[in-house]
Amino acid sequence: MSEPVATVRAKGQITVPREIREAAHLQEGDPIEFAITPDGILLRPKKMIDATQAWFWTPEWQAGEREADADIAAGLGETFMTGEEFLASLPD
Repeated sequence: MSEPVATVRAKGQITVPREIREAAHLQEGDPIEFAITPDGILLRPKKMIDATQAWFWTPEWQAGEREADADIAAGLGETFMTGEEFLASLPD
């Protein structure tokens, strides 16, 4: 199997082949770090968000965070000092 190849275009642009993007979990807008090594050019994804925390930064989750913040600012909800206090407040 041959290695994927890309062509340098105007302004130095290249298209990362689909199989490489998928294997590296690259998405549009992801930053890529370049380094010159003795073996050639190394491209390294520089995810700004740890992959294990990415769920928190999805648009849907962030919408929920904004909704919760608005509820708290409006004085909605309850505060419990202990887990037992919280559990006692639940309906049977």
